[in-house]
Amino acid sequence: MSEHAFSPAERAAVYRAIAERRDMRHFSGGEVAPELLARLLEAAHQAPSVGLMQPWRFIRITRPALRESIHGLVAEERERTAEALGERSDEFMQLKVEGIRDCAELLVVALMEGREAHVFGRRTLPEMDQASLACAIQNLWLAARAEGLGMGWVSLFEPQALADLLGMPAGSKPLAVLCLGPVTQFYDAPMLMQQGWATPRPLSELLFENQWGTP
Repeated sequence: MSEHAFSPAERAAVYRAIAERRDMRHFSGGEVAPELLARLLEAAHQAPSVGLMQPWRFIRITRPALRESIHGLVAEERERTAEALGERSDEFMQLKVEGIRDCAELLVVALMEGREAHVFGRRTLPEMDQASLACAIQNLWLAARAEGLGMGWVSLFEPQALADLLGMPAGSKPLAVLCLGPVTQFYDAPMLMQQGWATPRPLSELLFENQWGTP
């Protein structure tokens, strides 16, 4: 065991948060105390980012009318996604895909404008800005679970429509609508698994050695 390791209890808590994190769709209203929200956002802000560019931008949605407009954009994209799914259309429409109207806090997370100026770590992999933003969201997700709050990542929206709605500058791009807040209970397993939409694959099928496809 490394001398830098956390205590057994601390390690267990980290692994528990990872294992019990869920993409939540069912919320029970309530509120998130300002100091707790600040703590969660600070955890997100501590995420690693390529070239220390910190490409994430957080927009807290507090106007009910704006929340409703975002819900409308998601509803529109849900219909388009259902059409694209063909024979699974009806099955998809039975799924609950967001909790925008029910969650205590609604956040939009976006990539900043002017990202082309950052070439450190992005010259050959420009999508590393998106990877960095995803790390910030994961930090927020795990911290929220540790605090007993649910969080759901909604990606069913047309990015430019949401950017226009929020007055975002040219070159920026929203990547996530995050529903955050108290829940009655956490799902025992991922909701899409419980609903029979998909079955997670075991790590053994996704782990190779030296060459692709070599287990």
